[in-house]
Amino acid sequence: MPGRQIFDKAALEKAFAELGKRAQAAGKTIEISIYGGSALILTFDQRPNTRDVDGVFEKDKEFVRAMAIDLANEYGWDHGWLNDGVKGWLSVVDSQPEAKALFKSYPSESEPGLQVSLAKPEYLFAMKCRAMRTDAASSDIDDIKLLAGQLGLTNSEDALALVAKFYPHNVLEPKTKFGLEEIFSYIDWGRKR
Repeated sequence: MPGRQIFDKAALEKAFAELGKRAQAAGKTIEISIYGGSALILTFDQRPNTRDVDGVFEKDKEFVRAMAIDLANEYGWDHGWLNDGVKGWLSVVDSQPEAKALFKSYPSESEPGLQVSLAKPEYLFAMKCRAMRTDAASSDIDDIKLLAGQLGLTNSEDALALVAKFYPHNVLEPKTKFGLEEIFSYIDWGRKR
């Protein structure tokens, strides 16, 4: 039975390169949008790892799923290493240019089999805030802090305003507002008090 894989930047690149080669060999060019921890690793290289890849792939779904399972079997990864469970957290602006950008094509730019887009940091921040799991197994709070620092956010009001660009207030749970207030009240962002 396949086990749990820990994906760091090198492992993610390896997985995408393999997917790209296999898609290219099948005469396909597939597109995957990456979110969550994997997008953070590839964008900032500051988060050490993730256990899975949150990705959305609309075209050739069965082909992508079959390739992902083949890779899982070959490398001993969990069969859910590439999953689209993140779909429930997507914003209505997900397809807009302010949400995602092309990261890389595999195996090469000139002959892609796989094109990987990443959620932009602002969108990742909004998604993490909307989900905001606080259990010990979740890295959402640490990811929110990392993204806030990268984006120069220093208070909960600005953070909520950014989240509102992606999600209307009526879809946000109270935990988002209260969680952000708590996060920003305990962090000294280099300000003098």
